[in-house]
Amino acid sequence: MSHILNQLFGRYNKLRFLEPEIKKAAEMIINCYKSGGKLLICGNGGSSSDSGHIAGELMKGFKKKRPLDAALQEKIKSLSREYGEMPAKMLQQGLPSISLSAHTDLLTAILNDIHGDLIYAQQVTGYGKEGDILMGLSSSGNSKDILYAVIVAKAMGLKTIGLTGASGGKMKTQLDILINVPETATDLVQEYHLPVYHAICEMVEEAFFSI
Repeated sequence: MSHILNQLFGRYNKLRFLEPEIKKAAEMIINCYKSGGKLLICGNGGSSSDSGHIAGELMKGFKKKRPLDAALQEKIKSLSREYGEMPAKMLQQGLPSISLSAHTDLLTAILNDIHGDLIYAQQVTGYGKEGDILMGLSSSGNSKDILYAVIVAKAMGLKTIGLTGASGGKMKTQLDILINVPETATDLVQEYHLPVYHAICEMVEEAFFSI
């Protein structure tokens, strides 16, 4: 982990004070995956895009190729000569991650039938299991839909990680881990969030895959 963090802080020295929280977040996610859990991620606007970005880095290879284990490759190939060879060779191992911002039909159904502020909390009740993690991204730390999701997640036994701006907002007192980057303007907060979650994804990936 140390070399990844050193690279991060070499490029973004203002984030160095967050080293303990960034490391804890990576370790929490690693332990979650080792226990068979999953990561749920949510955000609004640009942070919604970040949610999908994080899931994309974890659900396929990020810095590593993550080939399927040999036994699974052989089983896939044994089931079909025509349709087994290519997926066995090209598929990559994924780390279970779901962006709660991605399902437009579900989001609009919740908004229309229940409440717009519960678009993420409702999904937590369906996807979340004790031992899973909810990661919420909010530049202000005050996004109601994320706050509701965090409260529901905690009630269900999920761990919570938040990426926010400097103050941490109302999320600050509700999270297991707060990563509050030292900016307040939305665009600048989001510019810091990207290298932070890239470093977290790289540390998590490195814990499970050698190639």
